[in-house]
Amino acid sequence: MNNQENLVLVEKDRGVTTVTFNRPEALNALSRALRNRMTEVFNRLSDDPETEVIILTGAGRAFTVGLDLKELGGETAVEESISDGDLSEAMKACHQPIIGAINGFAITGGFEIALMCDFLIASTAAKFADTHARVGVVPGWGLSQRLPRLIGINRAKELSLTGNYLDAQTAANWGLVNRVVSPEKLLDTCRDLARDIVTTDPATRHEIKRIMDEGWLTTLGDGLDVELAANREHSRTEVRAEKVAARRADIQARGREQSSNREQSSNREQSSNREQSSNREQSSSDRDTS
Repeated sequence: MNNQENLVLVEKDRGVTTVTFNRPEALNALSRALRNRMTEVFNRLSDDPETEVIILTGAGRAFTVGLDLKELGGETAVEESISDGDLSEAMKACHQPIIGAINGFAITGGFEIALMCDFLIASTAAKFADTHARVGVVPGWGLSQRLPRLIGINRAKELSLTGNYLDAQTAANWGLVNRVVSPEKLLDTCRDLARDIVTTDPATRHEIKRIMDEGWLTTLGDGLDVELAANREHSRTEVRAEKVAARRADIQARGREQSSNREQSSNREQSSNREQSSNREQSSSDRDTS
C-alpha cells in the first residue's frame, strides 16, 4: 500500500463500510492528495455490491479541518496525485446512505463534507466551525445552502459570519446532529444504526433516500409529486404480496423487541429517579435531626 492509499482507511464488515480520513498529524487537513484519494474511494464504493451503508469519520482529534491552508497558501508543496476528481460530486453520486461519525473538529471544508452526509452522530469532542469568511474563501461545496436549511438562516448566518465554534450539544439542540455520544461509543453507535439500515429492503431504501434528496432541493408541492410518481412506479415493479408477507413477521418481532427495550429503559430510569429522590429526602431528614 503506497502513501496515498494510506491517506484513507477502508474497513468492510457485513455491508457496512467505514471510511476514515487518515492524516491525523495534520488534523486530516484536505491536501490535494487526500481529496483525490477520498474521491477515488467514494467512486469505487458507489458501485461496490458489498457496501450498503458508509460511515465516514476521521483519525485522531479531527473529522477534518478542511482544505490544507499551508498547501493553499503555497507554504508546502502540492503532492502529485494520480487523479484530480471532485469529492463533492463523488459523495453526491453515492447511492448508499452515508453516516457522518463526527469525532472531533469539522471545520470549514470539513463542515461542508459533514453536511454532505445523510445524517450525523457526534462525539462529545466534536466541534463545528465555518471559517470561510476568515480565510477569505467563498463556500463551494454547498455549506451556504445546506446549513440554513438544517438549522435556520439566522443561526447559519451567526456561524458563517462570525466563524465561531459550535459545540456538539448545541449542534444537537439546533438539529444539526442527531445525537451526541461519548467518544468511545461513537463508532459502535454508528455501526448499530448502519446495521439497522442494512436490514431494510435495499430497493425501497434506495428509492426513499433518492426522493428525500430530490424533494429537499425543491418545493413541498413538487416534492409531493416526486413522491407520488416514485410510489406508483415502485408499487408496479417492486411490491409483491409474498414479499410483504415474508417481511411482516420480522417487522412485528422487531417492534416487540424495541418496545420491550424502551419499557425496560424507562423502568430503570424511574427506579433511578426514585432512588435519587429517596436519597435526597434521607439527606434532608438527617440535616433536620442533627
